[in-house]
Amino acid sequence: MGFTFSASSGSGCITGICGIANTIIYLINSVLVPLIFAIAFIVFLWGVYKAYILSHGEAAEVSEGHKLILWGIIGFVVMVSLWGMVNVVANTFNLTGIGAPTPPVSYPY
Repeated sequence: MGFTFSASSGSGCITGICGIANTIIYLINSVLVPLIFAIAFIVFLWGVYKAYILSHGEAAEVSEGHKLILWGIIGFVVMVSLWGMVNVVANTFNLTGIGAPTPPVSYPY
């Protein structure tokens, strides 16, 4: 299973350095950023659970939970920053890739 880009989407670049750049942008936007977001969200939730539910008011465990919450927030910031930088570079060099997927359509019964 490989990545395919249609010539009608984006700048129409399929081969060469432009195609490689489009593939890298696709992988970052579709795989790496959601993965970082998911990990950051899980770490954040684990920190909240550890600080406020599991700690029973013990200062050391509350502090450890707060550190996990902080790392989760740092993960969110890294994810948004990475996403923004990739899209700035893509728009600067007119590397549009495959674009956003079409949203699902619901039909009335």
